[in-house]
Amino acid sequence: MAYKRKSWAEKMNAAAQHKVEMTDKAFSDIPEGSKMLIATPQIVDAYVRNIPEGTHITLQQMRKDLATEYNADYSCPVTSGIFVRIVAEHAYEELQQGKSIDEIAPFWRIIDLKAPTAKKLTFGTDFLKEQRQKEGLPV
Repeated sequence: MAYKRKSWAEKMNAAAQHKVEMTDKAFSDIPEGSKMLIATPQIVDAYVRNIPEGTHITLQQMRKDLATEYNADYSCPVTSGIFVRIVAEHAYEELQQGKSIDEIAPFWRIIDLKAPTAKKLTFGTDFLKEQRQKEGLPV
């Protein structure tokens, strides 16, 4: 039986709950014994939608903000990056399906052109660059 890939919308709307787990060993920038948040795509989407126009927030800043909001010491760097990509891909899909730019998550405010996530976007970086320029963000 062939494996059917989930759409970005399915990944975005998966029925997942956030978790705060204790790390049993050091992981990335997170020391052993820390409370680590594993967010959800919906949590990241809500965060991105609240970034003001003309403002760039780094992935690291989002991770700090979400950790604080969910009473954790850190946010997982791996899932945070994955969820930012899901938010971006889903938002671009929505745009292609007729939603206006004001109705989608403004992912260009958290993904800059040098970010590893930018290189993975299925739709390339032209749209990202164009939106960042429109808002006066560094490209």
